[in-house]
Amino acid sequence: MSVGKPYRPNVGIALFNAAGQVLIGRRFRDDGPEIILPGLEWQMPQGGIDADENPRDAVMRELWEETGVKQANYLGETGWLTYEFPAWDGPPSHRLAKFRGQRQKWFALRFAGNDADIDPLTPRNGQPAEFDQWRWERLDAVADLVVPFRREVYRTVAREFAGFALPQAV
Repeated sequence: MSVGKPYRPNVGIALFNAAGQVLIGRRFRDDGPEIILPGLEWQMPQGGIDADENPRDAVMRELWEETGVKQANYLGETGWLTYEFPAWDGPPSHRLAKFRGQRQKWFALRFAGNDADIDPLTPRNGQPAEFDQWRWERLDAVADLVVPFRREVYRTVAREFAGFALPQAV
């Protein structure tokens, strides 16, 4: 790990359905230091904040790029959280190689569309698909489904967003 490297600015998305569950996707490939491990391929959507981009704009762009979802309402957000990438021996030219990890602001959003709107396989904005499957999951269970280097952040998100993980009155 390179302590001298900066963290990559990033947003994370806890998209809640009416039942209080969050959307998770199954990553189907490694992306440099953002590895996946067998049995731990699931995560909530997340992505980088572009230069001069507001995190609230980034969260809606990333949600659409990774899932196709356009209809979601803001519920809340965390402060900044960080995690370190695991050791990686890949090429120094990789887009993530210049970072030591991610500095994330997580957003809680309420899904306002239909499940048929969720499509993680279609590339958008020139970005390749990251997920080959998706499902709804209990927020408090997601930390056990992600790679170990993300777990503490996911546990913090679960604590901070627990109030949103309740079924909504119909």
